[in-house]
Amino acid sequence: MLKVLRPAIARVLTPIGQALARTPITPNALTIVGTIGMSAGALWLFPTGHLFAGVMVCTGFVLTDMLDGTLARIKGTTGKFGAFLDSTLDRVADAAVFAGIAAWFVLGGHDKLLAGVSIFCLVAGSLVSYAKARAESLGLRCDVGFAERTERLLIGLVAIGLSGLGVPYVLPIGLWLLAAASAFTFGQRVLAARRSAAEQAAGEQAAGEQAAGEQAAGEGGSAEAAGMEAGSGAGMESGMESGAAEAPAANGATARVQERPHQPDRPDRTDRPVRAAAERDWRPGE
Repeated sequence: MLKVLRPAIARVLTPIGQALARTPITPNALTIVGTIGMSAGALWLFPTGHLFAGVMVCTGFVLTDMLDGTLARIKGTTGKFGAFLDSTLDRVADAAVFAGIAAWFVLGGHDKLLAGVSIFCLVAGSLVSYAKARAESLGLRCDVGFAERTERLLIGLVAIGLSGLGVPYVLPIGLWLLAAASAFTFGQRVLAARRSAAEQAAGEQAAGEQAAGEQAAGEGGSAEAAGMEAGSGAGMESGMESGAAEAPAANGATARVQERPHQPDRPDRTDRPVRAAAERDWRPGE
């Protein structure tokens, strides 16, 4: 929901990150320091009733924690372990904030119901983050979320800080709103992961059916080619057999021609009428 503010926040943090880049400070060191400071401020100041002071301490260390990504990009030291460490310690800091406010409700606020709502916000926030991380590890799309970590932390800290300044009813309203937003966001991500899984399954099924069709077509073509080869081979064998059967007959006819006895030449019968006419027309003395 607050993604539209990230470019503006990045423009503010970039000069600070550039200054830190000239020092030996590493992004992972910033992550660890921010988590320790935020957890200590929340678990020490909130249970003792110093709500506004605790919010100021947590806000300062939240900004410190936000610098780790900017510093990593400037130094060119981004990596998988840095992303893992940042995401894991964010869960620790969030748990410290809501555990601290739940302790205040039990120790000084005397409101066990709101203490339970605070614990629900802690658990629901962890589930929201876990749902996205688990879905993405399985290759599913889960980039939706009405209330992501920034929104949840903003709602919680603003409500706690205003309550520390004496504004009535703001903390119960903020906690109930945060609980509802966290539950809604968790449901959003579960449905998004389910939809992505169904789309992937449909795509894999379509690809499998296409591959099976291509394989069947290939097998049919092979069978047809084999049938044509078999027919051609049978035709050639039949031709060879018929040729072999005709060859002895031809050889026998040749042998009979050769065995016929030789007969002397006889005058052609067609010449007899011509000779007879010549003898008839001949006159002596002419």
